[in-house]
Amino acid sequence: MRQLSRRVLVTGGSGFIGSHICERLIERGDEVVCVDNFFTGTRRNVEHLLSNSRFELLRHDVTMPLFVEVDKIFNLACPASPIHYQFDPVKTTRTSVQGAIHMLGLAKRLKIPVLQASTSEVYGDPSVHPQTEDYWGNVNPIGPRSCYDEGKRCAEALFFDYRRQHQIAIKVARIFNTYGPRTHPYDGRVVSSFIVPALLNVDICVNGDGSQTRSFCYVSDTVDGLLRLMDSPFEVTGPINIGNPIEISMRDLAALIIDLTGSKSRVVYRPLPQDDPCRRRPEISRAKEQ
Repeated sequence: MRQLSRRVLVTGGSGFIGSHICERLIERGDEVVCVDNFFTGTRRNVEHLLSNSRFELLRHDVTMPLFVEVDKIFNLACPASPIHYQFDPVKTTRTSVQGAIHMLGLAKRLKIPVLQASTSEVYGDPSVHPQTEDYWGNVNPIGPRSCYDEGKRCAEALFFDYRRQHQIAIKVARIFNTYGPRTHPYDGRVVSSFIVPALLNVDICVNGDGSQTRSFCYVSDTVDGLLRLMDSPFEVTGPINIGNPIEISMRDLAALIIDLTGSKSRVVYRPLPQDDPCRRRPEISRAKEQ
């Protein structure tokens, strides 16, 4: 039996993952209020939805309060690539923390569920592999990546405190590396950072010796996980890892992209950035069970 239509707020809705969530919600018959400040998201990502009467696009920054009437909230507002979140690290932390406070306040007032798009970055450079949700992480709280890592960790703390204090229906998803259509070609994420030079037949730059690993999940699968988590029972709060449990080294990823594109690019190596994780792979038993 199909669920009744809902009015859903998606913050960061014109971004990479957010735009795919908006699209999927519209496809299943929901009304969508898409909110974005267009720092990293673009109108182009949701342009095909603008003519739909069930889609509304608002330019708004989640560091400011938002007053709308909705049935559910997906909170994805925050720059997610190092190039973007390190551009204004104070604003990045404010977006995670103040954005969480404002969305939780809205959820409390309306008595509705709210999903926080957290990240595998809360695990930092993990000493446990693969990473389970019970692992507390190994994060440098004062390093150049801390504005994103610690902002997301603080947002998680706020979500669970609101749950304990106000009995709000919260969902916390720890999203691992995701790729697919609408990824910004120059935002510094590794898949696009390898594909673009491969298509141009110029050098592909790999950090470190290329032995570090990541696990890449296609965006439609990530969105499936987020929607299922939002639709789960009240007692299912997370945190829940959402990602692909198969990892690949950066060296092998570069070689794979060169092979698939028929590129003449060479692989060159450069120093590993500070606090860059050596291994990253989700343990997804909890997601499968719930």
